[in-house]
Amino acid sequence: MGHIEAMAIGYVLPDGRPLLSDVSFRVGDGAKVALVGPNGAGKTTLLRMIAGDVTPAAGSIARSGGLGVMGQFIGSISDGRTLAELALSLAPPTVRTAGERLRDAEHALDDTERSQLRYADALAAWGEAGGYGAEVEFDTAAVAALGLPWDAVRERKVATLSGGEQKRFALELLLRGPDEVLLLDEPDNFLDVPGKRWLEARIAESPKSILFVSHDRELLANTARRIVTVEGGSAWVHPGGFASWHDARVARHERLDELRRRWDEERLKLERLVAYYKAKASHNDGMASQLQAARTRLARFLDAGPPEEKAREQSIKMQLGGGRTGKRAVICEQLELDGLTFPFDLEVWFGDRVAVLGANGTGKSHFLRLLARGGTDPEPDSVPASGVAMRPVAHEGMARLGARVRPGHFSQTHDRPELTGKTLQEVLVGGDVDRAGLTLGVAMKSLARYELQGQAEQRFETLSGGQQARVLILLLELSGATLLLLDEPTDNLDLASAEALEQALAAFAGTVLAVTHDRWFTRGFDRFVLFGGDGEVQETPEPVWDVR
Repeated sequence: MGHIEAMAIGYVLPDGRPLLSDVSFRVGDGAKVALVGPNGAGKTTLLRMIAGDVTPAAGSIARSGGLGVMGQFIGSISDGRTLAELALSLAPPTVRTAGERLRDAEHALDDTERSQLRYADALAAWGEAGGYGAEVEFDTAAVAALGLPWDAVRERKVATLSGGEQKRFALELLLRGPDEVLLLDEPDNFLDVPGKRWLEARIAESPKSILFVSHDRELLANTARRIVTVEGGSAWVHPGGFASWHDARVARHERLDELRRRWDEERLKLERLVAYYKAKASHNDGMASQLQAARTRLARFLDAGPPEEKAREQSIKMQLGGGRTGKRAVICEQLELDGLTFPFDLEVWFGDRVAVLGANGTGKSHFLRLLARGGTDPEPDSVPASGVAMRPVAHEGMARLGARVRPGHFSQTHDRPELTGKTLQEVLVGGDVDRAGLTLGVAMKSLARYELQGQAEQRFETLSGGQQARVLILLLELSGATLLLLDEPTDNLDLASAEALEQALAAFAGTVLAVTHDRWFTRGFDRFVLFGGDGEVQETPEPVWDVR
């Protein structure tokens, strides 16, 4: 079996700030190890160092066996590659190199003998590298994830697939592939609940050593057998699962507090001893040696340094205000989303918390987007309170928003092109068509409530997925939305941020419709609307997950 061993790893950001120091842990022998920690703590950077994409500033990383890597943003609609290019990027290096050579030779193929010989050589190299066996794996993954053979989908653009289809295809390849060690960065994002349960089962039964990042509390509880927590600029290892992780973290912090208390007491004792001998030596030369010994003892104590400090607890304070609207916030009559649903009726009342459930591809995101545009008869050039013009949604029937309802939309894919190239400070101070600009002082205070003050000068697109999600929630807060339309809001949020969002939604004076596959998050909702794979849309008394 393959393994990974990180030994005293350190990393410094380009601006000179230390991100990680003295990070050590081992993954091997088929272990299933989760990386958890706050957004921006360095989890993805740590995976990139292990993969060899980033060089650590200190320490070393040892690896054995083949390494398969799935990045965080597989599932993004901005991926311009074909499915064949995605498959090659996930293949072992020898197959990847031979595949790229074959692709280049195919593109250059013409009637000349030279190009034909080059193509023949590339084809032979493809076979020798195991390319034909890889194509069998590609076909198996395509059928499992997309229901179509490889020849039918290989040239299809990745962006035409749903995020869940992209993730499922990538995971099928990696979990079936030959690599003994896998690095998976948020593999559950974009998957529906049946997909997440499939992933849980495959991780549990796999003989591979797997290191993965996830914020899904159910998936962590069902798969992780050991947890590496990245926080406070370093990391510590909990030898048990997620069920005991929280208590272990509390106990660790209490132990660190006690060690620090004892260290402070010892330092004070030594400082008093030095002061005592200093006073004695001022009128008694015979005490000079005792004074020097006390000073040496204090210096050695201070040189050894204090014990490790516990990580500062995140204090994220989301303040989603809302406002009073008409009693009926959303009214749908015989609404039919073209090619996705049969006609359905729905009334959502002010203050309702509605979870929109169902498998991927059943029309849930289209429904939210239609409401975000203002329904079937939006105002000319209307945009949601989030400031993003929505693409039209083909439909029949009627969807109407109630009086004084102001929609605010959170996109699962964080596709906010108007934010690209802008720092967070520029976004808040500049404002947009629905949101007044803030003074610099108020903007910084707002970022501080979301634990983003350190990223004020950072461009939106350079943030981690979780940090981007927090920014988008802050923009919803500032927009004054009274109807929150949230499409998978917890996908990238760390545990503390997800809990802060749950608390903010509980206090929100408005109406919430959220598309979600987060089983933990759904516990805070009181109504459940199920989009079925057969086109039927119906309300259910409890969450229903096992649907296609």
